[in-house]
Amino acid sequence: MEKIKIALTKGRLAEKSIQLFETMGIRFSAFYEDSRKLIIPSDCENFEVILVKALDVTTYVENGAADLGIAGKDTLLETNADVFEIVDLGFGKCRFAVAGPTHFDINQAVKLSVATKYPKVASQYFSDQGKQIETIKLNGSVELAPLVGLSDVIVDIVETGRTLDENGLEILENMHDISARLVANKASFKTKNQALKPLIEEVKEVIAVRQG
Repeated sequence: MEKIKIALTKGRLAEKSIQLFETMGIRFSAFYEDSRKLIIPSDCENFEVILVKALDVTTYVENGAADLGIAGKDTLLETNADVFEIVDLGFGKCRFAVAGPTHFDINQAVKLSVATKYPKVASQYFSDQGKQIETIKLNGSVELAPLVGLSDVIVDIVETGRTLDENGLEILENMHDISARLVANKASFKTKNQALKPLIEEVKEVIAVRQG
């Protein structure tokens, strides 16, 4: 069997992904070791996990460094990667939202300034509404931007809303629901089809059972 390489986001999404594979009988014991290794083989040696940053998952998959990947829908929307989106895995749920100071009127600003880690998503969302915005790309805590006058509002991922609330911000508009997706390299999908198809079908079956 050809080795299948799978790109995963470091952290909680990787943990959920590994748990999914374990449900299917594919174990990655080395994942639980106290190690900084970024390439982790499965116990059966037929699979290999590559741990990367969230926005890099689709880059690895699109360019063939990984056959499969598990990425948030937020990453897919922002990178617009040329990959096959196979299945919604149902975990890692959150949403994109526009947030700002309490009672801020988003429609009164002549040209809205928006701080975000996701400039493409923000630009597309407001463009679809016919609104002109100035995007300010940030890599850190975007919640700070409206508090210090850097932007009017932010576009960010919201899970519980606690961080917004503790910083005097509120959701002004909900944009997109987000969850983890299994994606595939287009060339691998053809050349490794015999190896990938059973795995993908089993993933779909497990998710179908989980979702009832």
